[in-house]
Amino acid sequence: MPNFIKIFLKLGGVFESADFAGKIAVLEAKTADTGFWNDSTAAEKTMSELKALKLRYEPWKQLKSSIEDLFAHLELANDAKDESEAAEIETEFSAISKKYEKQNIIELMPGEVDSAGCFLTVHSGAGGTEACDWAGMLYRMYFRWAERKGFSIEEEDRLEAEGGIKSVTVKIDGPYAYGSLKGESGVHRLVRISPFDANARRHTSFSSVYVFPQLDDSIDIEIKPEDLRVDTYRSGGAGGQHVNKTDSAVRFTHLPTGIVVACQNERSQTKNRAIAMAMLRARLYEHYRQEKEKENERFAQEKKDISWGNQIRSYVFQPYTLVKDTRTKEEAGNIAAVMDGDIDQFIEGYLKFAWKNQDAGANG
Repeated sequence: MPNFIKIFLKLGGVFESADFAGKIAVLEAKTADTGFWNDSTAAEKTMSELKALKLRYEPWKQLKSSIEDLFAHLELANDAKDESEAAEIETEFSAISKKYEKQNIIELMPGEVDSAGCFLTVHSGAGGTEACDWAGMLYRMYFRWAERKGFSIEEEDRLEAEGGIKSVTVKIDGPYAYGSLKGESGVHRLVRISPFDANARRHTSFSSVYVFPQLDDSIDIEIKPEDLRVDTYRSGGAGGQHVNKTDSAVRFTHLPTGIVVACQNERSQTKNRAIAMAMLRARLYEHYRQEKEKENERFAQEKKDISWGNQIRSYVFQPYTLVKDTRTKEEAGNIAAVMDGDIDQFIEGYLKFAWKNQDAGANG
């Protein structure tokens, strides 16, 4: 089993080079100190680091144990010359291989905040009703993806328009939600016969997706009061008794960067302020990260093709069905499955593409 041996050797390298167990032991010892929570900021940073290490280490540890058990099973079957065990061994090997491939994707997300949850915003582009409908379709696609993963998803802000959604922002909580979805930022293109066109003509629509990480207190983002404009307004509702009669919705505008965030999901203005501030910190983190990438662009020219604002994927409904990523060339013909949240193929394709591109930039 050459592939099996290759997997085993890779697993060994992961443990030996990174010394995950040693790092986890040191951090766990810190958390046991009586004065650990005296400095809440430092404690939160340690807990966040410990959680991230365990998310990477423990599945590999379990995989290594499974591999060792399978080797033992194989040796016993060989010694006994018992060919009846072959089918069971192949089944075990297949299961281990699938777990390996899944866990190996996490190794493509080593960034500081890749293991965090995220905020995801969908904006409709030009095109009126058709574009707003497309934004709603994309929103449902990500909602279904999050459900498939067992992640929680909560709507924070929505601006509706005729035919669908003008813009919507959701908070997605789950391990590596940001690392998984960060490659979805960009312009998504739809080609179909419009259900809103009486002449059944083919239309092209665009919507933008923007993904930014949820940050814990260990990530320091400075926001000066004088750089912030705060607006309050009445949040939208279903009407009647559900109409909010107080200015509970909050909009923050960061004057130096022009970044605007809003939250109207909670009835309390205090809660909406807290969520909006978390969103602003996350947006600023992503803004400064992209600015840094631009400074290093001459070392990684390909990054121009994966920046915010460029078309990253096309979804063609007519005259044929095809979803194609313009960066990775990954494609799928079952567009119904993709729109129902089956986008892991594109997520994994982007992560591999970005990792390879990063290495090429570093070696260039």
